[in-house]
Amino acid sequence: MGLIIFFVDPGYCKNVENHITYEHPLNERVRTFLRIEHLLDKVDYLTNQMNEWEVRSALEALIDIVDFLTRTDIKNELIKELEKSSNKLTTLKDSTGVDHQRLHLILDDINSLLTLLKDSSYQPGQIIRKSEFINSIRQRISIPGGSCSFDLPSYHHWLNTDREDKLRCFTKWMEDIQTIKRGIHLSLNMVRSSCTPLIESATDGFYQKSVEPDINYQLIRVLLSETSPYFPEISGGRQRFTIRFMQFNNGDDRPSQCDEDIQFELHCCVL
Repeated sequence: MGLIIFFVDPGYCKNVENHITYEHPLNERVRTFLRIEHLLDKVDYLTNQMNEWEVRSALEALIDIVDFLTRTDIKNELIKELEKSSNKLTTLKDSTGVDHQRLHLILDDINSLLTLLKDSSYQPGQIIRKSEFINSIRQRISIPGGSCSFDLPSYHHWLNTDREDKLRCFTKWMEDIQTIKRGIHLSLNMVRSSCTPLIESATDGFYQKSVEPDINYQLIRVLLSETSPYFPEISGGRQRFTIRFMQFNNGDDRPSQCDEDIQFELHCCVL
């Protein structure tokens, strides 16, 4: 099976033509990248709204990102992933049927990111770690209700400053995370686009696929119509992966596997 690359925009990732995309990572690196992407997307969305409760949630997500960066060696994991992608994409330079202009742009972007990431002085999240203001909030948010106004009057004051003042703070705090953000989005976009979309059918709501020994899938993506009453539960290993299509009954009962054949779009991402 050959490697097929579609150069697509980052918007390809989440929702395609009235479909909901469900993703399941098959290795720890992609799992970590997806979690950081989730938090980054949350910060982006909430800082575009900027009422008090959205700012609170955005700051908590930003603290989670920095805590994540502290616990895991994201910088080196990202370097490894980008170098691997660069090596694979370089082999496509002489291939036909490839958008060579797009390919060169991506390779230039990868090389630019690698230069920044390999700089020994680059320590993502350092700005937030040194902020006494954010550290005072971090200490309180682990306590239920600990960030209310009487516990943190300085936080309460800041939350009521002008929107532009708060945006400037977020821009400053995010400054040394932007390289990580660019790298995560680029890496995941390349992984997501390294597939041949297939239309498959799950008999009685169950689907299983064996994995060829020489293929290293990184990510499984299942696309279902947004009107479908079902959702997939995906599990996988080195030799095979399975998909069970479940039905959400109500807020109290456990989901149950459906008993009808389900047609879906399957992306097995291999970059």
